[in-house]
Amino acid sequence: MTKTRAATALLALLTALAAVLLPAPAAQAASVQEVTGFGTNPGALKMYRYIPDGLPAGRPVVVAMHGCQQNAPAYGTQSGWTQLADRWGFSLVLPGQTTANNISSCFNWFVSGDIARGQGEAESIKQMVDRQLADTGADRSRVYATGLSAGGGMATVLMAAYPDRFTAGGVVAGLPYGCAQAAGSPYTCMYVGATQTAAQWGNRVRAAAPTGYAGPWPRLIAFQGTADYTVKPVNMTDLVAQWTDVQGADRTADTEDTVAGYPHKIYTNPSGAPVVETYSITGMGHGQPVDPGTGPAQCGTAAAYVLDVNLCAAYQVGHAWGLG
Repeated sequence: MTKTRAATALLALLTALAAVLLPAPAAQAASVQEVTGFGTNPGALKMYRYIPDGLPAGRPVVVAMHGCQQNAPAYGTQSGWTQLADRWGFSLVLPGQTTANNISSCFNWFVSGDIARGQGEAESIKQMVDRQLADTGADRSRVYATGLSAGGGMATVLMAAYPDRFTAGGVVAGLPYGCAQAAGSPYTCMYVGATQTAAQWGNRVRAAAPTGYAGPWPRLIAFQGTADYTVKPVNMTDLVAQWTDVQGADRTADTEDTVAGYPHKIYTNPSGAPVVETYSITGMGHGQPVDPGTGPAQCGTAAAYVLDVNLCAAYQVGHAWGLG
């Protein structure tokens, strides 16, 4: 055998041994990415998203919106939504507010021009969803909106202004649609609530929807800390009044139990389908409930306004929506 042939044979042997003995390079994990060029963006928001590696077409989309003094990528991770996206197989749209729009990085759930169909921040988020659907081939019938505080307020905005686009909403320490206008100011809404009948609350949603729209309406799941002094618990009471009225349900819970020790209620429509669901987190202040860990119902990471209360809101919401 010539020296050249011997060297070639040795190299081939070493390559084969390396393939057997050395570990394969780790696959590149998915990460939160910013997306530009998603539409006219009248609300001047930023779009971030999370798409698990290898996600097939036809999967759901969850829009998850941060609270004040938070940012989109961190909220997506800390709340547990990126963890669940990997576990259950769906993609995330993570709208981001800017200080140019709001000095505290709050979504403008209280500004009339940002909460109407086809306008402002609401339209920007709808355009983000359109981009996500086009890019991922997601299931248009399974698009959901959720958020914390101001993000929860924007979740109800999307449910009211785009009921034809969103299947359900998850509102954490949020507010009913049109609350600032009903109360006269956002702070009165947050700290005191607005004096409205259930029908008046429902009329605000019906007026925001497309002309002549008669349903179906998004299902609501709401979480509220009983010791929340930023968004008072009366707002969850008003959310129940608003969305049971829209759904044609009464305001008497059909099921009452506890989940992780916390009071949990379900309200059904005349057909018996669950349309409003609430979790009252005893003793919790203002924030997103999480339950860090690796158990099947655990998710999230504690941080500012992300509170470890042994219940992960993202899991409860996603499970109720049939995501996993």
